[in-house]
Amino acid sequence: MDKNEIRRTNLLYLMDREYGLGQRGAKAKLAKRLGKQADYISRCLYPAGKDGRKNIGEDFAREIEVAFNLNSYALDGLLSRGEGQDSDHGNVSPTLQPHRQPKPYPLISWVAAGERAESPDNYHPGDSEELIESTENAGAAGYWLTVKGKSMTSEGSPSFPPGIKILVQPEGYDVISGKFYIAKHRDGETTFKQYTRDAGTEYLAPLNPAFKTVEMDGEWRIIGRVVDAKITGL
Repeated sequence: MDKNEIRRTNLLYLMDREYGLGQRGAKAKLAKRLGKQADYISRCLYPAGKDGRKNIGEDFAREIEVAFNLNSYALDGLLSRGEGQDSDHGNVSPTLQPHRQPKPYPLISWVAAGERAESPDNYHPGDSEELIESTENAGAAGYWLTVKGKSMTSEGSPSFPPGIKILVQPEGYDVISGKFYIAKHRDGETTFKQYTRDAGTEYLAPLNPAFKTVEMDGEWRIIGRVVDAKITGL
């Protein structure tokens, strides 16, 4: 059974457990809990091969886990009965997913990141002199960047001060309001910002209030999702 089918099977199980698989309004209740449209949930539950089926991507899988109080990556392995449920009779819970082995990703320059977005052949992972490991999955073409400037520094959390390393997933990601992305302007500028969407308008927002929020238009495009951050060299 492939990962998409495992996630679909788990979502069916969670819906059945919480709302009853054949009960009226079960999909609508599940959709409301997950912040999605009922039609979207229906398509996620389509069997393999059915036209219109929607695979449960990485971001949505992690959102489902949070909504049902599951361990990280629990949705990627078949759930056993009782997982994610609170109990008055026990104070331990099983480990649902084995630890992901660290994978090295290359540290590249902002210029190289922008060039790679235009032509992936311009950059090869082996070109980097430094490799940094992460347990997050940034895909086969993932890479690290070093944050420049103070636009993403905040007094709260998260905060990305200058010098911190951020891991970029350049392919296969969803664009979700509130998450962090790398964007490129048509004049070549590449930036790291929080993507937000409000009343149909898209923005690239800094975390530092001293910097301006940029309204996205045809001049900008998203070229990668930030999936990890770390301070190195301590």
